[in-house]
Amino acid sequence: MSAGAPRGAGGPGDGGGLRASLSGLTTRGRSFLAAGIAAAACAYVLGQGELLRVGMLLALLPLICVYALHRTRFRVSGSRRLSPGRVPAGSEARVQLRMDNVSRLPTGLLMLQDRVPYVLGPRPRFVLDRVEPGGRREVSYRVRSDLRGRYPLGPLQLRLSDPFGLVELTRSFSTYDTLTVIPRTEPLPRIHLAGESNGYGDGSRRSLALAGDDDVIPRGYRRGDDLRRVHWRSTARYGELMVRREEQPQRSRATVLLDTRRLAFDGAGPDSAFEWAVSAAASSLVHVLEQGFSTRLLTDTGDAVPGEGGGGFSSGGQESAEAAGLMMDTLAVVGHSDGAGLSRAYDAVRAGGGGFGGAGGDGLLIAFFGDLDDVQTELAARMRQRTSGAVAFVLDSASWGGQPAPGHAVPPLEERMRRLRDAGWTALAAPPGVAFGELWRQAGTARVGTGTSGGRE
Repeated sequence: MSAGAPRGAGGPGDGGGLRASLSGLTTRGRSFLAAGIAAAACAYVLGQGELLRVGMLLALLPLICVYALHRTRFRVSGSRRLSPGRVPAGSEARVQLRMDNVSRLPTGLLMLQDRVPYVLGPRPRFVLDRVEPGGRREVSYRVRSDLRGRYPLGPLQLRLSDPFGLVELTRSFSTYDTLTVIPRTEPLPRIHLAGESNGYGDGSRRSLALAGDDDVIPRGYRRGDDLRRVHWRSTARYGELMVRREEQPQRSRATVLLDTRRLAFDGAGPDSAFEWAVSAAASSLVHVLEQGFSTRLLTDTGDAVPGEGGGGFSSGGQESAEAAGLMMDTLAVVGHSDGAGLSRAYDAVRAGGGGFGGAGGDGLLIAFFGDLDDVQTELAARMRQRTSGAVAFVLDSASWGGQPAPGHAVPPLEERMRRLRDAGWTALAAPPGVAFGELWRQAGTARVGTGTSGGRE
């Protein structure tokens, strides 16, 4: 058996030869074989010729079935289509399986099953009737997970069986697909965050105006370009049609900082404080991207997503959509870090410069903090110095029914909130049971942290 080459397709192996095919004897087949050998032995001892013939029939029947399945020459190809490949937690994805008989012989009865992680549901199994030469069969099933993550689907397996149920052989395809379950998000209202001087991205874009034709940086003509933008001087110079570049607006920047330190969060599971922070960070990312910000995801480890170029911030157009997918994929698998502090995140904020070009304070910082000791509270407060607007959502282990990590002295929540607000943050506590959208609205109406510390060093 073999397979074609479509996406998600692969060829079942040959099973390792006739010896491997013998291992496919079912309980019924082994019983027939054992009964036949026993009958033949008794016939030899008792001298009963009729019993010997019965024993030989019982013993040979499963062996003949093994040989017949082993010599099966039909070829099938299998493919899998996953729609969509990225879903929020709690949503369903549809998996469509397709089997094609690419040989000149019809197949027998086939049992098709796909391997899926247990968190996605039971293993799907389908019985496919005889497939004519050149024919195809399509079946589908749905998967769903309440836990974010990346889950492999596959490989596909085919079970071949004889009409008597004496032999059952399994052939596996070689490829698999991956389902990415991203955190749940909720739509957020457009608000004006306290301390945000420039508003949202659309209102704060700056055009890089060109002084004149001599300053134009042309590019090659692309199909669909407006002919009115043809730059004839460059066309004559380069010998090919050249057009003026569009004015490139510079976008406001936003950083979403997620504290992932293990000692900052107590507890795990869908209802834990850490999962709430991950989901809220995902909602914030989607919202600021929709509002036209150039955005990055930053963790306490100092790693920035989508990448290192441009300080880790996303670009516009199609690249922005790809960056959004990359950030959501990162949040799908993000876990606790073993770090003890926020120093790397602080360095990344300084290096990225909350504003344009790493200088100034034109950027927005949205942070999700766990338990902060005195040192980390001070470090978090200083992050505000590089931004024009900063809002912090602080999660307290005691409020979420947990306990601070042993040896991790944490000031009272009110004290941490006061110190962040004194530094210019819009700081809100995130207790359990409160929807993030409600806290987001409160951040828009808050009038704390509006000091002018955005440009201090």
